[in-house]
Amino acid sequence: MSNNLKEDVPGIVQDATRPLSRRKFFGIMGAGSALVVVAASCRKDHMGGNPGKGQGNGGVNLGSGDIGVLNYAYALEQLEAAFYTQVVKTPYSGISAMEKAYLTDIMYHEVAHREFLKAALSSMAIPGLEVDFSKIDFSSRNSVLGTSKAFEDLGVSAYNGAGQLLTNPDYLTIAGKIVSVEARHAAWIRDMITPGSFGGTDVVDMNGLDVQRDPNSVLAIAGTYIKTKIDASNLPTS
Repeated sequence: MSNNLKEDVPGIVQDATRPLSRRKFFGIMGAGSALVVVAASCRKDHMGGNPGKGQGNGGVNLGSGDIGVLNYAYALEQLEAAFYTQVVKTPYSGISAMEKAYLTDIMYHEVAHREFLKAALSSMAIPGLEVDFSKIDFSSRNSVLGTSKAFEDLGVSAYNGAGQLLTNPDYLTIAGKIVSVEARHAAWIRDMITPGSFGGTDVVDMNGLDVQRDPNSVLAIAGTYIKTKIDASNLPTS
């Protein structure tokens, strides 16, 4: 992570809450050509489910097939981006310069992930989700880092569980690149809370493999912080 960051936190947050410019988008992701491939494939591989068409009685429909899985990832990235944007906007009491810099880096990563998936999905992207962070005390280090740990561990397990549901190898490659960054976040946050816990037995099993969760399990946990109802009924299960 870079320590060469802007000191103007309000400016950082304002920049993070608007869509990334094309130049900055490609610069952060380093995957301009991959975006073109994914966006074209998304349109070609769409398998129904009416994603991105707003919220009906069943909630916002993620869609089916690979499109549904990408929308599922997009929903989680929306949640994480919103959380870290708030963390940077209202730093907790006693935050160190290092913590502030690293959490800002994480915010930029999550915003980049969110914007990447939104652009790739194009017209098939689900709408912006309404979040509810009322249970988080953003003035408390323990509350913020505890929530961050929960979000990062959840995100890693979500990508691990969703990888097997993807059929397009281009999507799987991109998901692998994103989850590796999420795992870096999780490791740092864990060590900030308890040094040496980055690879705890609660997330890495005896075979050295990370935890994975299916979409229904992940959304049940994430739903605590997402007010918008999400309909994942059309997602693939195998």
